[in-house]
Amino acid sequence: MQDTIVLAAGWIQTGTGLGNDIKGLIFDVAIPILCGIFVVSVGWKTKAPGPTIMAVIFAGIVWGLSANMPALKNKTNEDIVQYQSGPNAARGDQ
Repeated sequence: MQDTIVLAAGWIQTGTGLGNDIKGLIFDVAIPILCGIFVVSVGWKTKAPGPTIMAVIFAGIVWGLSANMPALKNKTNEDIVQYQSGPNAARGDQ
């Protein structure tokens, strides 16, 4: 019996590689550029320091969260495990 080769295997691998590349471009390039555009546009439109400072703060938060996605991904999983079976979990069934 002949071994069958899935013709789509190469395309699947290529698609996965492109997906990882696009994700990296979004988090490493697109989000910082959009944050910069946001700050410049708010500063240009308002011409006031207060809204521009708030735009810088919001852009910094978004940029910081996008830069720390791997840590945030694991933090959510840790929180779920802690609440389900951790030492401080509330035991409503006892």
